[in-house]
Amino acid sequence: MNAREALARLEGLRNARGAAAAAEKKACLAVLARRALGTARAVERLHEALCFQRAYPDDADVLARVAAMLAGFARRPDLRRHRRALADTGIEGTEIRFPFFAGTARWLAARWAGRLSVDWKAFSNRVALERILPLVSLPAEAPGLDELDLGARGWVKRLKGPAETDAAFLIRRLDALGHDRFEQEWAYEGLELPLVLAPGPGGPSRTHAAYPVSAVHFQTTPFASGRPDLRRDVARPPRSVAFASPAEGRRLLDLAKESMVTRQRDLDVFQWGDPDGVRVVHFDDGLSFVVIGAVAERRLLLESVYGFLTLKNGVPIGYVLVSALFGSSEIAYNVFETFRGGESGRIYGNVLAATRHLFGSSVFTIFPYQLGGYGNPEALQSGAWWFYQKLGFRPRAPRVVAAMNEELARLKANPSHRSSVATLKILASENLYFHAGKQRDDTIGILELPNVGLAVTDMLARRFGSDREKAEAVLTLEARDLLGLSTLSGWSMGERLAFRRWAPLLTILPGVARWKPAGKRALAAVVRAKGGRHESDFVRLFDAHRPLRRAIATLAAQDVSPG
Repeated sequence: MNAREALARLEGLRNARGAAAAAEKKACLAVLARRALGTARAVERLHEALCFQRAYPDDADVLARVAAMLAGFARRPDLRRHRRALADTGIEGTEIRFPFFAGTARWLAARWAGRLSVDWKAFSNRVALERILPLVSLPAEAPGLDELDLGARGWVKRLKGPAETDAAFLIRRLDALGHDRFEQEWAYEGLELPLVLAPGPGGPSRTHAAYPVSAVHFQTTPFASGRPDLRRDVARPPRSVAFASPAEGRRLLDLAKESMVTRQRDLDVFQWGDPDGVRVVHFDDGLSFVVIGAVAERRLLLESVYGFLTLKNGVPIGYVLVSALFGSSEIAYNVFETFRGGESGRIYGNVLAATRHLFGSSVFTIFPYQLGGYGNPEALQSGAWWFYQKLGFRPRAPRVVAAMNEELARLKANPSHRSSVATLKILASENLYFHAGKQRDDTIGILELPNVGLAVTDMLARRFGSDREKAEAVLTLEARDLLGLSTLSGWSMGERLAFRRWAPLLTILPGVARWKPAGKRALAAVVRAKGGRHESDFVRLFDAHRPLRRAIATLAAQDVSPG
């Protein structure tokens, strides 16, 4: 075999298992380890094939060969020859370009500041940057800034230190603006700075992305082709849940960030993840989820949002975004392209099982974007809607139910029928739901939770107008009196922050003044948990507090339209 033939054969053996298949893979790997490939696309295909085999190795020998090839991948002559064409692939030795969020940019600058620069050719907000420059400099520099036209790039070059990159300077100076992280984030992200992370030793890459595991599960049989039974899978608990130490939590959080950076993505809950609250949920067959919650200041008022980094034998193969409340969860599920078509359905069943175990959810919602709605053509063209429908998810909107039934009738009459793009847009325009238990209406996706925020806004506008600072101070005291709390002494900073944020809502909860003292104490515990170490505790306490659930549902059902 030549290198091109060996690569094609290795890819063709992706789902082949057994001694003969393993031997053939080793022969292909031996050829590819010593022979160069002719195109950038072929080099990338080899890299992805190796990453897949590392996550799903046949045996210890295959794993050792794959690991050795990945360890030396950046030294391959074909990689070096095609380095420029392979930019943004996440392969070690190639650069990454993306306008990362503020938190991720700060994280990159703290670790690889010398490799981080601004892509000035792609930067389109130079006028906005020039307006901000006086705010990131000292008054003594104003005469030059006011009179000389060096341009945004020229001024940044003049302002920054001699051993400092333009990107590092801007990230650090914009991080000093404002009174808190939210104002700093607003200033930074308004510029949409396109960053370039140059390659180098120890930098983020998909080539080396893996977390050490105590035992490797070898894939000795082909992937199951059947559809998973979600009801059975949801009821099956994980093998174990481990609480990470703060140091391990930081390493796992870094792995999650690297997994996104090397795919030109960003996720809020990873960007603002709390290393002190990381857990790892283990299932059989080498599958684990790193469960990451946000730091207290970045949490939503109501729903709890967690990110799962999906690991197979320690290799990141995807991520999940989970919003939980009211015994329900909205799930955004993503398998990285390299690992699709293997066991996506089986993993999804374990996602729901982990979600139910952590949050007590019995209803699961898929938002339209995941199905191809709201401008997601990739999901639309991949037929994501039918993937979930075949797993047991169903629409509730009458228009979508009618469209689904029409398509099912066409499929019954003609099994080769495929839904048109126009039909898929209709199907993907509304939520899908899966009820592991009794069907109910008080769930995420059905309850109009934005109405809760509007009810608070109407009260604040009526009582305080523009003086929101006074509102927070006054309502915090009123909420404490309402719940019988003489002090918040003993509460952590995060817990006190949660109370201040909840205070306006507490004062307008329907019927709360008539609750018994035990109910009010339980309500205080719910709010305190919102700022605690594990936000999932808040979900459990909230869902167990029936008067609180009814009160929030009542606010959500109110007509808050203008006039």
